[in-house]
Amino acid sequence: MRALVCERFGEPSLLVVAQYPEPVPKAGRVLVRVDTVGVGFVDGLMIQGKYQIKPPLPYVPGNEFCGTVVQTGDGVSQWAIGDRVMGLAAGAFAECLSLPAASCLGVPKTLSSQAAAGLLLNYATSLYALDDCGHLQPGNVVLVLGASGGVGSATIAVARAMGLLPIAGASTPDKVSEAIRFGAVSGVCYLNPDWREDLKRVLDGRSLDAVIDPVGGTVAESALRSLSPGGRYLVVGFAAGSVPSIALNLVLLKRCSIVGVDWGGASRVDPSLTPRLAQKLFNWIDEGVLAPPPVDVRPLQAVRESLQAQLEGRITGKLVIDMQGDWPQAQAT
Repeated sequence: MRALVCERFGEPSLLVVAQYPEPVPKAGRVLVRVDTVGVGFVDGLMIQGKYQIKPPLPYVPGNEFCGTVVQTGDGVSQWAIGDRVMGLAAGAFAECLSLPAASCLGVPKTLSSQAAAGLLLNYATSLYALDDCGHLQPGNVVLVLGASGGVGSATIAVARAMGLLPIAGASTPDKVSEAIRFGAVSGVCYLNPDWREDLKRVLDGRSLDAVIDPVGGTVAESALRSLSPGGRYLVVGFAAGSVPSIALNLVLLKRCSIVGVDWGGASRVDPSLTPRLAQKLFNWIDEGVLAPPPVDVRPLQAVRESLQAQLEGRITGKLVIDMQGDWPQAQAT
């Protein structure tokens, strides 16, 4: 089988295509033909060796997939050949994956393979942030930084499903407009020097109960200063590339909380967490409460260029790679 391989850390253009033996599922495992792969900002960081976790080289990137069961190992009864499944598994950029049957989730009938591949990672993170970490209630106002990206668009959708009022924060007016199209009630461009005044006008006297921040960088302190007393600042990541330093006197004076949102770490400690979050998301989808925004689907042949565009902030919404098309050239150019 073919797989996309990172042989040395660097730009996505260095990724190569390699041949591996097709795995045979052992007892309790399934073999899945990968149809689509969801891509997060973290994938590009890992390829460059800039993430806090560095996988041993060479490695196959990708962590989020949707596919079809093509073979089952001994003892597997919950899945049959032909079932559509989704989930998280290292090495998703391959034609096939062998993984524990218990790690797979059934794809809701109303979800396309593209939407399913882009759902779990970002939406579970958003739900965990807003509900488990933020304890937000209907009517609360949340500022979503990086609102036009994968985490941001998911957070807007989850916030609406929870009855919250999401305000988009993004780096350009066009991205603010996209986030409003995704469901934000309004938005501000945080590269505007007076963006906090813009935010005050948008709030129109309402409290800012929470900020969810997958961006970090220089915008973080200003966003924290805009938080209302008693609010929660939910730290998801640092897509801006730098980890901000926050003066703790701000936290003291605002009587607010800064909460780390490490859904991955929490799910490793509590294996029941992800199935619980996923079931809640699936129920919302079935009930029509949650309507995931459209994903940005790119062909496999353009995977290197797509990953680069993700790193450069040129992707709106969740990036998904369609694995059913032609593979890129065997050697990176």
